[in-house]
Amino acid sequence: MLPIDLTGKRAFIAGVADDVGFGFAISKALVEAGATVCVGTWPPALGIFEKLLDRGKMNDSMILARGGVMTFERIYPLDAGFDSMADVPAEVVANKRYEGRGDFSIAGVAGRLREDFGDQGLDIVVHSLANGPEVQKTLLETSRQGYLSAVGVSAYSNVALIRNLAPMMRQGGSFLSLTYLASERSIPGYGGGMSSAKAALESDTRTLAFEVGRRWGFRVNTISAGPYASRAATAIGKIGRMIEYYRANAPIDRDMEAMDVGYMAAFLASPMAAAITATTIYVDNGYHSMGMGAEEPILQAD
Repeated sequence: MLPIDLTGKRAFIAGVADDVGFGFAISKALVEAGATVCVGTWPPALGIFEKLLDRGKMNDSMILARGGVMTFERIYPLDAGFDSMADVPAEVVANKRYEGRGDFSIAGVAGRLREDFGDQGLDIVVHSLANGPEVQKTLLETSRQGYLSAVGVSAYSNVALIRNLAPMMRQGGSFLSLTYLASERSIPGYGGGMSSAKAALESDTRTLAFEVGRRWGFRVNTISAGPYASRAATAIGKIGRMIEYYRANAPIDRDMEAMDVGYMAAFLASPMAAAITATTIYVDNGYHSMGMGAEEPILQAD
């Protein structure tokens, strides 16, 4: 038996607001392996997230396979579009959905983590953030503001998170982000600059892995996940067709599950992945390997 053991490790996962997406699945997998988990949630979604937890609407999802119930050690407000409160426009500060949340910037959440757990209180950081306000537009129709917003929140925020949190990491620390095949292949309907953002995220992974590895000895990787019907992905508008197409053409005929990504994240965060860094790892039933769609008849096992 070769178990993944993350006992005594603390993770911060940016981008958890429900129990449906990859961020939650990664949280659960890390807790199953023994880690404690703190999350950062977009302030406008934080109130709903807190109510779901308080009213027991997520109780079934929080049950652990090893027994017991998952809990979040801390839940912090985080808007990864802002490096510090000095960057936040007045209209956002005045917005009722941000009221009473304090410093919700990247520097703010780093400060809160330091206050709560000290200068060396982290082992794992996961960037599970992606937002393109014009994702339903084609790239040709995307405005400059929409494009830069997609890249800023979905890619640059990973740079900012690592810069702010790396000094708080303990030996053996690991950073992870989530990407998608649109970074390297044309995916019609995945617009608004999001394909560019994912390409930047993967390129940054390689560069950051070198810089962070040589400076602190930490690892930086990204998971390229297949399509999954999370609430965020549903906003694209074609997620059902994407899932069907993947299943029809991938080497393995099965639907993606969120925990597929969660288990890979737990492995990458563990000492068993000590030599893996600067890498994009595909968790997509092998679809990324296909050069053309499958043709009938599909070969079946004897």
